[in-house]
Amino acid sequence: MNETMNTDVILTAALTGAGDTVGKSEHVPVSPKEIAASAVAAADAGASAVHIHVRDPKTGAPSRDNALYREVVERIKETGTDVVINLTAGMGGDLVIGQDDPMAFDEGTDLVNGLDRLPHVEELLPDICTLDCGSVNFGDGSLVYVSTPEMLRAGAKRIQESGVRPELEIFDTGQLWFAKRMYAEGLIDDPSMFQLCTGIPYGAPADPGVLQSMVHLLPEGAQWASFAIGRMQMPWVAQSILLGGHARVGLEDNLYLSRGVKATNAQLVEKAAGIIESLGARVCTPDEARAKLKLRSAG
Repeated sequence: MNETMNTDVILTAALTGAGDTVGKSEHVPVSPKEIAASAVAAADAGASAVHIHVRDPKTGAPSRDNALYREVVERIKETGTDVVINLTAGMGGDLVIGQDDPMAFDEGTDLVNGLDRLPHVEELLPDICTLDCGSVNFGDGSLVYVSTPEMLRAGAKRIQESGVRPELEIFDTGQLWFAKRMYAEGLIDDPSMFQLCTGIPYGAPADPGVLQSMVHLLPEGAQWASFAIGRMQMPWVAQSILLGGHARVGLEDNLYLSRGVKATNAQLVEKAAGIIESLGARVCTPDEARAKLKLRSAG
């Protein structure tokens, strides 16, 4: 894989995520109206794409309710805002192992098969949807994200049949190995698109050497981005594009603009765009992103 600097960068804003962040910042959007407004503001600030989770408007808890996804997408489109739509398809993989009885799953478990994680994708046909390419321990408790090879092959085939571009979420090197296997099996079309996710306990650490090794393993011609969480978010914008990739920022991964200063998604996009431009690169327009990724709407 060629590891030269990327000068035409697709900048994604990950708007809200599924983490327990609602009570930590008043800027984390919760309702479909808030999420759509945050998407529009991020696009106005220069984001090429927006990555969308939805939440229960009453509780702020993560959700996979089709109606909520539909409302967010419709509200964005009603504004006439041009931005690449990237919907998560990762919800439905949470397994919380019981502390006393590992066969009695604890509160917070939301586990369905791979195809049952895709109804909103099949209905709304976004430009992009995510595909989390393996199982991983999340944090120090008993939460395991479950995504087996069988689930992934079934999901990849269904996404391929829908004409939506999968963004392959890679949390560790073994997941990259399997994603490449799906690509070799013809379940992933060109250009393959990878998101290298770092700093999330306990997947790949936010270490430049680890990122470089993962980039080196990508298929020839792949489009890729990476991100790191927390205070490493902005340094990782530079790290990613210097190795030839695209970038992602947003409140899903980091709540702060600077030490002690809570951010909005638009502010994070503006700061990231400044870093990109200071390195002599530029942020792609949504249409340029569609052409680079050969998305359906780009023909």
